[in-house]
Amino acid sequence: MSSVSSAPPVKQPDGRAYGRAPALHDPRLTEVGAGTPMGELLRRYWHPIGLAADASATPRRVRVLGENLILFRDGQGVPGLVTEHCAHRGTSLYYGKVEDRGIRCCYHGWLFDTQGRCVEQPCEPEGGRARNRIRQPWYPVEERYGLIWAYLGPAERQPVLPRYEALETLAEGEFIEANDRSIGGGGPQIIPCNWLQHYDNLVDPFHVVVLHSTFSGTQFIDAMALMPDVEWSECETGIRTTSRRNLPDGKLFLRISEAAVPTLRVIPSPTVGQYGPVESLGWILPIDDTTFRIYVAGRVRRPGELANMRSRQNGKLWEELSEEEHQQFPGDYEAQVSQRPIAVHAEEHLATTDRGIVMLRRRLLREVEAVEAGGDPSGVSFDPEAPPVRFAAGNFLLEREATEA
Repeated sequence: MSSVSSAPPVKQPDGRAYGRAPALHDPRLTEVGAGTPMGELLRRYWHPIGLAADASATPRRVRVLGENLILFRDGQGVPGLVTEHCAHRGTSLYYGKVEDRGIRCCYHGWLFDTQGRCVEQPCEPEGGRARNRIRQPWYPVEERYGLIWAYLGPAERQPVLPRYEALETLAEGEFIEANDRSIGGGGPQIIPCNWLQHYDNLVDPFHVVVLHSTFSGTQFIDAMALMPDVEWSECETGIRTTSRRNLPDGKLFLRISEAAVPTLRVIPSPTVGQYGPVESLGWILPIDDTTFRIYVAGRVRRPGELANMRSRQNGKLWEELSEEEHQQFPGDYEAQVSQRPIAVHAEEHLATTDRGIVMLRRRLLREVEAVEAGGDPSGVSFDPEAPPVRFAAGNFLLEREATEA
């Protein structure tokens, strides 16, 4: 009787696929659930979870960092965010009714205010003599820049919701517009892969030359197809990428972008409608380990102007492309989602042009270690009078002679 060996196959010396090691991702960087290293880091920051209009008298399901929550706005105009399942018997509050004092469960009518306090139990004697002992788990929310923000971390470490100079300093005729269409994601609102695959992309200017220019045709402006001279540097907010392109007319196109911890996109428009400081900010929201979306707020002069920042392949938006066109004209969505639901970091072969990615991942791990050691990560403030966060990002057109002097 022959026996079957359980030993793993040996890797083939000629490089063929047989015998490959199991595919592994780095869980400390990618997994965002409660209790995970990255999940606990992300829970020390505020995250946008919807547009201001999403908090309404109709309960709305939202999934944030692997948690299923219900967003609503009570009759007094105060937004609330509670866990989905009623503290009484577990019925989903998605089917609840929003009233003046909070949200009422459809099953037995327990009423919870925006901070989870049970204020009424209509089936209980005297409206619930012990109702003060019950609390629906909840999270604090605030409104700013047309977005609803939530803090999912420990109460004793709750920072102030930051302000940003790019969204505070408005020129005449400008106003702030918010967008939930995942501008910058290159695809639908909900993108089915790990958030880090997009965050890595923020410090990778070389993919613009290949993916967005020579491979899929010019998706931005012709200048973006020029191979840049790139420098990465660590700054207070995260990792800064400085790209220099020498234009045919003798001028220098200077482009500065930043990946700010923990999920912030500080990316000036690649269509370069005008030169100057970054005009919009985007926040990558990890929905769970294998899906994310992006919320954006920016300075505009006309309603709907922000939506025009969505990239196009073959002259079309992502949802307008046929399957054949998706294959022929891939964009960020195809490049990132096809890395698998969570990229296999053990099989990567990073090169010199990936230096920014290495720097960014190391920065994130240092922030994780700071939280694990009992400290606070960078970029959080407990001072309500703290000045707005300032970024150096933007598109700038310079005289080459002046820069060389």
